[in-house]
Amino acid sequence: MIKTADLFSIAKTGVNASNRLLNTTSNNIANINTEGYVRERTEFQSQLTGGVDRGFTDRVLNQFAMNQLRRDTTSVGEAQAFFDRAEGLDNVLASEANSISGAVTRFFASVQTAADDPTNITSRNSVLGEAQGLVNRINTLGDFITVKEREVEQQIEDSVNNANALIKQIGDLNEAIQVVGNSSSVDTPSTLMNERDLAIRKLAEYMSIETRTSPNSDLGVVVNLSSGESLVLADGTFNVLALDGEPDFTNAQLQLSTNYEPPKANTTLNVQEQKMGGAMGGLFRYREQILEPAQRDLGKLSVAMADAFNTQNRQGMDLDQQLGANIFALPEFRGINYPENADLGLGIKGRFTPGAGGDITNSDYRIEVLSAPTGSPPTFDIQVSALNTDGTDQLNADGSPITQTINVSAQQGTYNTIMGGIEIEFASGAAYSVGDQFLFQPLRTAANDLELATNRGEDLAFAKPLRVDTNQANLGDASILNVVVTNSLVDNTFTNSLASGFNGAGDIQSASDTPASVGAPAAIRFSSESAFEVLDNAVPPNVITTVSGVSDFNNLLQQAKDNGTAPPWPTEFAALDDYPGYDFSLEGIPKPGDVFNISFNTDGLADNRNAIELADLQQADTVRQSVGDNGNRATFNEAYANIVGNIGSQTANGKIELEAAKVLQTQSSDWFESTSGVSLDEEAANLIQFQQSYAAAARILSTAQELFDTILAAAR
Repeated sequence: MIKTADLFSIAKTGVNASNRLLNTTSNNIANINTEGYVRERTEFQSQLTGGVDRGFTDRVLNQFAMNQLRRDTTSVGEAQAFFDRAEGLDNVLASEANSISGAVTRFFASVQTAADDPTNITSRNSVLGEAQGLVNRINTLGDFITVKEREVEQQIEDSVNNANALIKQIGDLNEAIQVVGNSSSVDTPSTLMNERDLAIRKLAEYMSIETRTSPNSDLGVVVNLSSGESLVLADGTFNVLALDGEPDFTNAQLQLSTNYEPPKANTTLNVQEQKMGGAMGGLFRYREQILEPAQRDLGKLSVAMADAFNTQNRQGMDLDQQLGANIFALPEFRGINYPENADLGLGIKGRFTPGAGGDITNSDYRIEVLSAPTGSPPTFDIQVSALNTDGTDQLNADGSPITQTINVSAQQGTYNTIMGGIEIEFASGAAYSVGDQFLFQPLRTAANDLELATNRGEDLAFAKPLRVDTNQANLGDASILNVVVTNSLVDNTFTNSLASGFNGAGDIQSASDTPASVGAPAAIRFSSESAFEVLDNAVPPNVITTVSGVSDFNNLLQQAKDNGTAPPWPTEFAALDDYPGYDFSLEGIPKPGDVFNISFNTDGLADNRNAIELADLQQADTVRQSVGDNGNRATFNEAYANIVGNIGSQTANGKIELEAAKVLQTQSSDWFESTSGVSLDEEAANLIQFQQSYAAAARILSTAQELFDTILAAAR
């Protein structure tokens, strides 16, 4: 038979229960402004003997609402970090005060003005002044992006440090909760659990995480990255996120490192930054999708523009009647050793291939030595791999990595041309080992380091270095339609495959200047309307080659190279890439005996033909826009507009993404607060109710006391 509790015991448990309810309600009200506080509730069960038990106080927590709030917090953290930084970069690049387009327009306008009077030194100096202004504008933007790159690297490092502190805090709280939870069967360690949940929510601001309860039912939680890697284990042990840039230590990458006590060995895992989420994911996304592509695109634009202008200027004649030289100085760059290389003291150097600015892409490159050096000078095979800025392989239209395998000569001063408009020097000869790898980032600081190569207006090569004259005794009506110069590199030994027909002494090559038995083409003499001879400048002239079956008069020297016979085009000339580097076309019909003489443009200072071609570069499709398609090119202004447009588009999308994420976070926060937050109205009503129940229980206690006193009095 169950013994029934007496009135005094029932009243006592009622008073204690009401007092505890008042304590819980008071604690809820007191912590209404405490960050991370979860509303508590005390529940009781009736006892078989009467009265109520001691009760159990626990948090009122909707796990689904909390998980949703954490996920939406991660989304806002990522969108906010991405948008804030993208907006800052977009505002600078899109500003008219910083725009390169205006500087480009003013520069080429000054060239057009100078072309009207090519001997005017004031106009020439004005061109160099505008060129310096353009370089300054490019340098300023390049420096700005470099500063932003350093800022984002520091922000990533700070985020990692903050995340590590939170990870450690969660691990410590796990241990504390297990200790306190196992020592009490009355209440959950709510304060510690609130702190842990708040730390987890703050961690979710930095990265996308998932949590699950401990499989040991010990109140611990396991925290993982959403990609699966563990951050905090149930027993309190944790992993830390470490920064590591390899081989580029300035370009932070993430690794997950365990933090075990000896003798347990630690391990390291690579983390995919693209899947991080949160503020860290937003920073990495901003760096990989906006900042570094903009940096490379700006460098590509500046190098393509400078190289195009240099190339055209080299194909002209300056005011000193010399072949034109470079106006802009393009920067050189060095390869970064991978840590696994056999000798970290070795290096390789690179530069932009002159005349190949239109082939430059915004790729980085990995160079790997495939075979051991042999011979003298040493040669070996290398593989060149095009990389994205995050170090992953660039893919072609078929989805395959873009690679190139070539044999290189390794000696100081010898540059080997590779894809992408660059060439590299292996100055250490036979010291390179199989497996050595080097990272090239040719465009990373190209905009920062662009300079002018001259401050002399006289160096602007506004004249063509070549003229073609019609012999006064000609009988036909053929006249000069066009004269083109494509190459002016001077090398009378023909060692360089780019050697031209200019001898560097104010003339074209004679027979004594070349390894061949004849000189460069100096005249065309027609033997009929469909046949002509190519002559050099000897007295009497040597016949270089004869061309017959002529159906048109375009690019006569190219026809001689392709179709010349009796004798054929000289093998020494054919072995060169672009010899003689000039050509011309006729309009009209020549007669037998008509002669067209080719000579250096001596005293042709009023000639502005090359100045016009320099000015026309502004409208030329010069800057390569696509990695896989050489035909996809844009003008300088279009290329800059594409940079600004791409950043602006991503910034606008980032703003929409942020606004949407904030709406979802507000909804999930309202849901969470509706279940786990403190409501003053509800707590005030509870306070009145529990006061009344306390008073009623106390009245029962006083009634029991009165009855006891009555019994005592009756007994006396």
